[in-house]
Amino acid sequence: MSSDEKRTAAIALLKDAQEKLGRLPKRSDFDSETVCFIKQKLGPWPRALEAAGLKGRGTDYD
Repeated sequence: MSSDEKRTAAIALLKDAQEKLGRLPKRSDFDSETVCFIKQKLGPWPRALEAAGLKGRGTDYD
């Protein structure tokens, strides 16, 4: 899997979780390996949410 494919997969994880949960996904919604993967590909949690188009204003990201 290429770097671009991994980035796309990380974004898909966040978007799928948001759709399923009906809210912004939190780190605690994922296991530690998935959180690590998302952060490696997209950066710190707030930036990861922004990269996935899920930017939340004034929202708790934990």
